[in-house]
Amino acid sequence: MLLGLGTGSTVRHFLEVLAARVRAGLGVRGVPTSLSTEAEATRLGIPLTTLDEAPELDLCIDGADEVDPALGCLKGLGGALVREKVVASVARRFILIVDGSKMVPRLGTVAPVLVEVIPFAASAVARKLDDLSPRRREKNGEPFLSDNGNHVLELATGPLADPAALAARLDGLPGVLDHGLFLGMAHAAYVATSDRVRRFDRLS
Repeated sequence: MLLGLGTGSTVRHFLEVLAARVRAGLGVRGVPTSLSTEAEATRLGIPLTTLDEAPELDLCIDGADEVDPALGCLKGLGGALVREKVVASVARRFILIVDGSKMVPRLGTVAPVLVEVIPFAASAVARKLDDLSPRRREKNGEPFLSDNGNHVLELATGPLADPAALAARLDGLPGVLDHGLFLGMAHAAYVATSDRVRRFDRLS
């Protein structure tokens, strides 16, 4: 089986379970969505491959920063949103694993919308998004860099009435590599609460 291996704290628990299954004989190869996942999977002994060698995946499993009732989600706080979206897009099925706190009535309720931009265009893109209070992510006083070496803008949108409209707007801006709105991509979500795990399937 060919797996897309997501990024984040929830996925780290999944990797530990997957590694145990691999040691028991499960035959899988994974494509990591971030440098941190690649390092953790290597440490755990999970066999890895690349999209050059495996251009289509059976399944991608990833976390999310927010998930709405239609299984649209916000991702990218870990700085790997572009790789996460690419890997999810080539998987036959894309599954989310989250805890109940990530479920929201509308995307943007808690988390910002992340936008990855090439460094040359960061200021120009921010000016075009001025109505959304863009803020360049920083780390130790320096621009935060994604796994691709790009800058990341945070948009304080608040709850989004029309996430697709914002996604289209961002897709049309030169210099934007991608954004953290994953719309119409997830097939199902497993949501953990204090007493059980519930499965939600995308209806359309």
